[in-house]
Amino acid sequence: MPTPLPFTPSYTTPLDADAFQARAHRHLSCLYGERADEVMRRLLTLLAHQGPYHAPPSQNASDIPLWNECDQWLITYGNSLVDGDAPPLSVLTDFLAKHLTDTFSGVHLLPFFPWSSDDGFSVIHYLEVDPALGDWPQVRALCQYGDLAVDLVLNHVSRESLWFVDYLSGSQPGRDYFIEMDPETDLSAVVRPRSSPLLVPISTRRGTRYLWATFSEDQIDLNFANPDVLLEFVGILLFYLQQGARVIRLDAIAYLWKKVGTPSIHLPETHEIVRLLRAVVDHIAPGTLLLTETNVPHEENISYFGADKAHMVYQFPLPPLLLHTLTSGEAGTLAAWLTSLPELSPGCRFLNFTASHDGIGVRPLEGWLAAHDVEALTELMHRFGGFVSMRRQPDGSDSPYEINITWFDAMKGTRRGVDHWQVPRFLCGQQLMLGLQGIPAVYVHTLTGTLNDLEGVERSGRLRSINRRRWQRDELERLLETASTTTHDVFFALKTLLDIRRQEPCFHPDAAQRVLETPTEMLAFERGPLRDGRRLIAIHNVTDTPQPLAALASALGDVSWPDIVTRKTWAAADSLPPYGVLWLVSDE
Repeated sequence: MPTPLPFTPSYTTPLDADAFQARAHRHLSCLYGERADEVMRRLLTLLAHQGPYHAPPSQNASDIPLWNECDQWLITYGNSLVDGDAPPLSVLTDFLAKHLTDTFSGVHLLPFFPWSSDDGFSVIHYLEVDPALGDWPQVRALCQYGDLAVDLVLNHVSRESLWFVDYLSGSQPGRDYFIEMDPETDLSAVVRPRSSPLLVPISTRRGTRYLWATFSEDQIDLNFANPDVLLEFVGILLFYLQQGARVIRLDAIAYLWKKVGTPSIHLPETHEIVRLLRAVVDHIAPGTLLLTETNVPHEENISYFGADKAHMVYQFPLPPLLLHTLTSGEAGTLAAWLTSLPELSPGCRFLNFTASHDGIGVRPLEGWLAAHDVEALTELMHRFGGFVSMRRQPDGSDSPYEINITWFDAMKGTRRGVDHWQVPRFLCGQQLMLGLQGIPAVYVHTLTGTLNDLEGVERSGRLRSINRRRWQRDELERLLETASTTTHDVFFALKTLLDIRRQEPCFHPDAAQRVLETPTEMLAFERGPLRDGRRLIAIHNVTDTPQPLAALASALGDVSWPDIVTRKTWAAADSLPPYGVLWLVSDE
């Protein structure tokens, strides 16, 4: 029998036709004013002609939990593993079947569409699979390993897209899909995630025009003030659902709506579009999850949560705060931040991670780490072979935006320099992330302990390529078969932790979390308790010296606790070794 929970797990809430139309019309009115009726009619026609790919479940959708303790995702590109001429998507599927069949509950497959830059995030065609990767049946085959998460890259499109070709020639539909600006317009209030120019000059049949481009000159922003653009993306969203996607990641959503004289980030219209997309999935495919990607300070990030907005947001402050913790040996800041987290509404949870295809964001440290500590962190990552990407400030100066480095190389040492604790330090950080309230996601290059790909940076000219290596499958398999390699040790240690985690009910995403008081050399938190009294205490030594557990005597009491990873028992009289972690469970 499963362990009883002390809470009501989050369930799907379907949206019937009347409720959907009322909500959708309200959002469209906020966006398009008196055009709302027209856009609503077109939206209903679109929905009537496209339904979910999979048959609806036999039980009521409201009886289906959104998530449980088994939920944990793998993040990967379609070609993170390659093997000669074999379609990389098939190589990925074979690798999952051989090594990770029951480890992950889902796969976030990073953009697999035809693209022109940014490793897939400059999309040429949204409804096609890049033939260099495979085809739609090979994408759908990943569903046998759990939920499929795909990116809806809706802020911008490639200059090689047909929409942009339409714009250049003045043809429909793309002619009005982009945002023209007079280059003399004062756009100094706009918040920038890059240091590149915001406006890109484009030669058209009508002469030179200047288009809004938040991220690069190849990624031209789309004009969502034109409802035709919104309806295009609703159709794309429905198509992804037809292909088996259960999780939709809204890429760079914060910058979606633009308005001169404003920061053009997190605008009310952007939130209305998120609400509209939530209404669409709740109506047409109940159980679909929306995940927003907003690499911004914490309070801005969580503004996308809500019963009528995103089910999940990335826990963006976690990676840089954890990086600071493990390289400084000071967990007090991380503990204070965890303590400050609000109690989330039912149906809303964080996606926890340490590394992804992007860099480690620096902006989420605002308000939590002093400027000198941020500087020390970025300098240290330079010493460990990494880079720092910059963003443009309103005054024209540049400031750090993200650190570009693999997570394994980021664990090379501490502020004192490189040491021999890299693997224990690395595993300590991963186990800490896996224990937190929410759903964990592990990037493929974290799972394999990949080193900085400096050759990739040199080939592409992009700093993010440092953490986007393409493994040759035979090389990776040899390393995994050789017990003395770091790749073997990291991969199988993480796999063991993941396999244990998914069997522990205290790790249900909805189970309570409470940070315990400890010296700054340690971080401890409790998950649970469950209805039968079961609770888990996670304890982490973030230093390279042993730490006594006596500081946790009030939480541990005078009894021995079993660690569900090592199966050994621990008591307050013991000491935790350098970078040691315990998952102690009590049924009392």
